[in-house]
Amino acid sequence: MTYTGDVQVGGPADLRELPALTIAKLAVGPFDNNAYLIRCTQTGDGALIDAAAEPDRLLELIGDQPISKIVTTHQHGDHWQALEEVAEATGASVIAHPLDAGALPVPVDLEVEDGDGITVGVVSLEVIHLRGHTPGSIALHYPGHLFTGDSLFPGGVGNTNKDPERFAQLFADVSERIFDRLPDDTWVYPGHGKDTTLGTERPSLPEWRERGW
Repeated sequence: MTYTGDVQVGGPADLRELPALTIAKLAVGPFDNNAYLIRCTQTGDGALIDAAAEPDRLLELIGDQPISKIVTTHQHGDHWQALEEVAEATGASVIAHPLDAGALPVPVDLEVEDGDGITVGVVSLEVIHLRGHTPGSIALHYPGHLFTGDSLFPGGVGNTNKDPERFAQLFADVSERIFDRLPDDTWVYPGHGKDTTLGTERPSLPEWRERGW
């Protein structure tokens, strides 16, 4: 089956198989959060991006193969409701940006900054710090693939609560650190809802800047 990224809470995960990495997307919880399980195809090592809710379903998705890391994209509670239980069950290291780490319900084992790498088996994902939705929001980049948390969605950047300064910061970071650097065929995996590509969204950047959200 071809990966689409269209998942529903209570429904099955959607699986994308790349040469070096597999990506499983699962929708969980009352806020329709996306959780992503990525695995290195060479070693079997895995990482979970956002232990958002429904720990039983996340642990079922993880299965018998261990994961070494849980990455939280930002501090908002709907993205870590299952973090404590999944971390305890798996023994995985908890990773977040230092500006958001203090809000999480468990101690953070590894704080990451812009430009750092997170290794999953023999694969490395680049940390991209995107300020504005929260102070410590991060995206994870693997060539051709970008996990954006709540900083970039189909149709716009993340919520900045109508704060002009926060919007300006997030728009600048998304423009400079993502759109100015990465190609149009980069697939975007957001924290809620459907996926998109940078090429799909790029023509709308002037509109987003003008409207201010």
